[in-house]
Amino acid sequence: MATGKGLLLAAVIVGAPAWAQNCQPSAVTPYLNVNGTTSWVAKASASLNAGAKVVLGPQPVSGNWSWSGCGASGTAREQTLKLTATCTATATYTNSCGAKTTQAFNFTVWPAMAANAGKFIMVDQFGYLPGMKKVAVLRLPKVGFDSNQSYWPQQLQVVDAATGAVVYTAWPQDWNGLKTDESSGDQVWHFDFSQVTAPGTYEIVDPTANQRSARFEIGDNVYRNVLIQAVRMFYYQRAGQEKTVANAGVGWADGASHLKGGQDPQARRFLDPNNAGTARDLRGGWFDAGDPNKYTSWAAAYIQDLLDAYIQNPTVWTDDFNLPESYNGIPDLLDEVKWGTDWLARMQNSDGSVLSIVGLADGSPPSASTGPSYYGDASTTATLAAAAAYAEAAKVFGGLNNTAMKTYAADLLARAKRAWAWAQANPNVLFYNNDSARGTAGLGAGQQETDDAGRAELRLFAAIKLFAATGDATYRSYVDTHYTEAPMFSQWYVSAFNAGNARNLLYYASLPGATADVATAIRTRFLDLWGRSDYGGWGAIDAKTDPYRAYISSYTWGSNGVKANAGTLFTEEGYYGISRHTADQVATAAADYLHYLHGVNPLGKAYLTNMTSFGAENSVNQIFHMWFADGSAKWDDARTSTYGPAPGYLVGGPNYNQWDWDSRCPGISAACGSSRPTPPYGQPPQKSYLDFNTGWPLNSWPISEPSNGYQTAYIRLLARFVK
Repeated sequence: MATGKGLLLAAVIVGAPAWAQNCQPSAVTPYLNVNGTTSWVAKASASLNAGAKVVLGPQPVSGNWSWSGCGASGTAREQTLKLTATCTATATYTNSCGAKTTQAFNFTVWPAMAANAGKFIMVDQFGYLPGMKKVAVLRLPKVGFDSNQSYWPQQLQVVDAATGAVVYTAWPQDWNGLKTDESSGDQVWHFDFSQVTAPGTYEIVDPTANQRSARFEIGDNVYRNVLIQAVRMFYYQRAGQEKTVANAGVGWADGASHLKGGQDPQARRFLDPNNAGTARDLRGGWFDAGDPNKYTSWAAAYIQDLLDAYIQNPTVWTDDFNLPESYNGIPDLLDEVKWGTDWLARMQNSDGSVLSIVGLADGSPPSASTGPSYYGDASTTATLAAAAAYAEAAKVFGGLNNTAMKTYAADLLARAKRAWAWAQANPNVLFYNNDSARGTAGLGAGQQETDDAGRAELRLFAAIKLFAATGDATYRSYVDTHYTEAPMFSQWYVSAFNAGNARNLLYYASLPGATADVATAIRTRFLDLWGRSDYGGWGAIDAKTDPYRAYISSYTWGSNGVKANAGTLFTEEGYYGISRHTADQVATAAADYLHYLHGVNPLGKAYLTNMTSFGAENSVNQIFHMWFADGSAKWDDARTSTYGPAPGYLVGGPNYNQWDWDSRCPGISAACGSSRPTPPYGQPPQKSYLDFNTGWPLNSWPISEPSNGYQTAYIRLLARFVK
């Protein structure tokens, strides 16, 4: 016999309408997107730094939502949170029949960087792969702005940041008998903790001296999100591209730039600006650096570097980098390349020649730009550079299992051949931009024209890429006749400062059909020079020349790009399987340049912008860039502005002898101050850096300006360590 309670329940069920009896909660899938700028991942937890941003977007997309916890609130399905402490955000989903489902998002939030962290114990702030050699650098400043600080290391511990457990203990080893290093002004110790391989988040702690490193992660793919941000830098650099909240993140959404009347779709010839008949549609492409101009020969080099990164690491490049083209069946890196090659195709004239430059007006944000766009005349330099880019892109796009891309590749290859033919017939057509003596002052910023040696190099590169794309013996014959004119042969010179030359020759040596004795000569000469004891390659590694384990011979404009290029010369050996060293030695040598850029340097700076959400506790806050300009309430500074610069830009880096304030300072302007800022002035080379973005008269751009060229070098290097 049923109880009274059972009879009452039965009556309720019998009396309820059918829809209510059948109403069931719906399944909810959790999705989150770190910073709103990565790909969406189906997960409900993350460990992040204090101040990191995360966007929550559970599905299904229909129905009603409510939120609580971690600052989440309201009824919007997507929630953007800035996390300050460990917390749980709870989403409640109500479906069309009224049934509710809850989904918890759990966040472990690491506290803000301690005052005693990262000053003297330097680590890669993004982390290390489990099997990677792991060496922290400890420093006692002896020369420079920080020479009044003191640290003498004692026995060190590797501590699990989550549990506080000590997982490894050892003493550091001094570098070079504690000689003060001239490049950094520091005395240095090395702490090898390669024995720690378990995935997790760690710190290096000196309990006696009460010093610790920044936090870092050990894991199988710790650099993947970093790579995504580095590639997405090109998306933010796109001219003429709407940047939606969904793709750019709320902080960097902007309308399509430089598409107004008289701008890129109607760009006029700079030397005939009042002639409407010169108007050309030159939309697209990338802002080159902190300035918005588009330089053909440099953009062609960026395209080739990105294509090389794809060729050498094809499985890394997925279709989920949160670009407008994501999920179209083409790797997102190639979507980004196509944005560049589409513009490069517009720059070509019907006779095969290629225009040299498009000058654009500044704007912050870029869509605010109203000034006209002008282009420079075609030149041999621009045409040769474009020929190489067209050819390599044709080879890569033609290899995709995609009919439309094969058609696109055929067009690019035809363009490459026309460009080559024009350049052969017109070997010395020059165009100097921003040159008052030639009537081009104000067109662009940097000088894109090169000299005879530069054009010879570009012609060699174009022949290599055309041979790779076609197999035509005409191009092979050109390479075989002229390869000894390259610095590697004519000057016995290989360096991080001309890494592109060596990389292109090694690429030729790897091609099926390359002349065998030429290929052997290239490989042998490269290995001989890069392995010499008195050069900056293996000789510097073996001699432990740089206490920060990433030697370059000088710190000039763009030193971070030089560092990245140095690392790629080691990865080339590994990729082509030609090294005279073991695979582990090659990987360690290359990775140490990556670690330098990620924080193993005298300033403990991860030289990428605004990377708190991706693991770096001390990343770049300011860059010299028209968008992220000094004084901008939204974008000036990652610490104090609403958003700061977009994440993932590699900054130029320490500049020992090519930076100074305006020569008329301090009298010319109160903005000079009474003396040069120190740093960067008067410092050892590796400390000749300041996190600033001031324009005239302090002229920060030789130090803090990014460049697409630095970026591609970094992407090439980083991709070798990503799955």
